[in-house]
Amino acid sequence: MRIVVVGATGHIGTHLVPRLVGAGHEVVALSRGTREPYQPHPAWESVERVVADRDAEDAAGTFAGRVADLRPDAVVDLVCFTEGSARHLVEGLRGTGAHLLHCGSIWSHGPSAVLPLREDDAKHPVGEYGTGKAAVEALLLAETRGGGLECTVVHPGHISGAGWPVIGPLGNLDPAVWTALATGAEVLVPGLGAETLHHVHADDVAALFAAALGQRRAAAGEAFHAVAERAVTVRGFAAEAAGWFGREPRLRHVSWEEFRAATAPEHADASWEHLWRSQVASPAKAREVLGHEPRWTTAAAAREAVAWLAGAGQVDLGGRQLAGAQGVSRAQSC
Repeated sequence: MRIVVVGATGHIGTHLVPRLVGAGHEVVALSRGTREPYQPHPAWESVERVVADRDAEDAAGTFAGRVADLRPDAVVDLVCFTEGSARHLVEGLRGTGAHLLHCGSIWSHGPSAVLPLREDDAKHPVGEYGTGKAAVEALLLAETRGGGLECTVVHPGHISGAGWPVIGPLGNLDPAVWTALATGAEVLVPGLGAETLHHVHADDVAALFAAALGQRRAAAGEAFHAVAERAVTVRGFAAEAAGWFGREPRLRHVSWEEFRAATAPEHADASWEHLWRSQVASPAKAREVLGHEPRWTTAAAAREAVAWLAGAGQVDLGGRQLAGAQGVSRAQSC
């Protein structure tokens, strides 16, 4: 197949593009051209690179035509955030016979009510990001079910991997949390620590996209969660991470007011947004329909990310060494 990947050099594309090339597909990588993939791979040498400013071309009404002119059999859209942007691309691809795969988010569900979340649960998203992703999903699935363009939606959890900061046990990107867990310092935890986080390694997301591409008839008109086999609680995640360094976590449970007073606003806000949702998404549908099995647990994906951050000088582990990990589903769950 000739596959256009939009946003190809980001978290997911870094892993997806080499997978597709290795499977024998002709890949066109479309991006703003402002960065290289997070990890190098020789597969990129055989990829056609196209530079485009998606926001500007959406505004001008030319983006969908640019993509259609690339003559794709499939388009993997990793950077679509609004219903208007998705509609523009659908209208440009309709009638071409292409398969459109969209990257959504488990945040399209909103705060959890019944766990685990399933793809066909009623959705009550909050915030601009989650609301936008839910609107795109509704548009794309209705398009397919109405006999139009064949579309598939993949909803990742908190995407983790080597090359970028990872959502930590407190639901934020504060590197000081990893320092505290490595050195035995106290960690303030808002609430009971029973709130949940559901991560996924970027390569597992890429594997699910690849599975959907290879099973178009089964995937068309469907949405799938891309998450680790099991979610983690705040306290369980903290215990796992402290264990990497042979420690028990020193957790002090405080009110949200006290946590906000002691935490930088951007990190406190991120913690609230993640922990208030307290999501656990079921991966069962992707397994049953597409045969997809996530390889990485949350703990293993986070460990790889923290090891990379430490090696890059972006997190201080107090002089302690941390090797990366290759995660196997159902192991190291907490």
